[in-house]
Amino acid sequence: MGAFCNNDLAFSSNYNFGSYQDLRFSKHVYDNVHGNIHLGPLFLKFIDTEQFQRLRDLKQLGMAHMVYPGAVHSRFEHSLGVYWLAGEAVHKLKIHQGLELGIDHFDVQTVKLAGLLHDVGHGPFSHLFEREFLPMVHKGSEWSHEKMSVDMVDHIVDEHHIEIDSETIKRVKEMILASSKYATTKSTREKHFLYDIVANGRNGIDVDKFDYIVRDCRACGLGCNFQFQRLMETMRVIGDDICYRAKDYLTIHKLFATRADLYRTVYTHAKVKAIELMVVDALLEANNYLEIASHIHDPSQYWKLDDTIIKTIETAPHQELKESRDLILRIRRRDLYQFCNEYAVPKDQLDNFKDVTAQDIVCSQSSGVALKEEDVAVSNVHIKFFKDYESEEKFSIPDDRISHLLPKSYQDMIVRVYSKKPELVGAISEAFENFQLKTYGIKAQVHATPEKKKCRIC
Repeated sequence: MGAFCNNDLAFSSNYNFGSYQDLRFSKHVYDNVHGNIHLGPLFLKFIDTEQFQRLRDLKQLGMAHMVYPGAVHSRFEHSLGVYWLAGEAVHKLKIHQGLELGIDHFDVQTVKLAGLLHDVGHGPFSHLFEREFLPMVHKGSEWSHEKMSVDMVDHIVDEHHIEIDSETIKRVKEMILASSKYATTKSTREKHFLYDIVANGRNGIDVDKFDYIVRDCRACGLGCNFQFQRLMETMRVIGDDICYRAKDYLTIHKLFATRADLYRTVYTHAKVKAIELMVVDALLEANNYLEIASHIHDPSQYWKLDDTIIKTIETAPHQELKESRDLILRIRRRDLYQFCNEYAVPKDQLDNFKDVTAQDIVCSQSSGVALKEEDVAVSNVHIKFFKDYESEEKFSIPDDRISHLLPKSYQDMIVRVYSKKPELVGAISEAFENFQLKTYGIKAQVHATPEKKKCRIC
């Protein structure tokens, strides 16, 4: 998205976004982030299905609530929030540029429906299912929750006989896929700017982030100085791209800075990752018996899969699930994989970095303890964001014109090592240090593993 400098534009806050709907078949719900949200008849047809209601049992932040107790919000309320923001965004554009852009009722409906359904195909435990569990079960799998979301949209329409024209569904599915590798090319799209509202694959500035950044900060008790409302009020379409006023450049930076902070302090918190590693191991142990991964290609079965799989494993009496049950019990009793240490990959090594494996650490051991790969867990934390919001045709702002205090990039790679057995923390920490010396010629970690942590079982 570009930037522009018109300071004279303003919006009315009194526009009734739902005035055209038949209120007899509509509902209002109160959201703790956005206030009253109006749900029209078409959207309720999708919401009031078991497939969409499944989102209530998918926590937005996976296992983060085990560290941040307030992080129990679900993808259900997030989806309602994105629906509402998508509607507000397209309505604001329609008010000020509707005649110029040709925005009609069809455009409004499709953008809002895409916002509502963009996560309907999401897997359990946030992104853990898709990024960590499935790759270990199906090597080379290209399954994605975005692709499942569009499959689920088709399934919901067919299963519940929802009367909706095929062109609307086609546009909604294209919008859901807009930020994925399955996105259609720009040249084949009409009104390209509409596809950047929910899932912006070009620069990442979209209402999906507007909602979850504010919602996640609130749930975790973190301060949030990013104000999406400012961007919503001033955005304009120039040359088929959504642009913002030049004076709002710091708000754009705050969007990505806040997201980066959430990744480091919440999403990839060392203990959150320890719990997620244990959940992945539990799912892998249970997969053969419960056939968890077999659900991913059939929407009629996939919608039955949610976070409650943990309770299923935990309470099942079957001997085949004993290893998996024991791991869940360890999580309940806070007997977690022990964090040994971490380091940030040097900047000059980022481009050619290959994920560190348990085998890499075991091969670097030098102590008298014989380590095995199954004793070690490694988490390679990729944090990479877009910061660039320029375009080829619009007014862009070079970094050196903004501030020398702002970061040059939002990219990070953290390598963390865990011991699955408390008594092996010392040996694994030593092997991890040896690996760093062998790989970089230095110990890249900030400090040594505390001695009291190494001797916890001594």
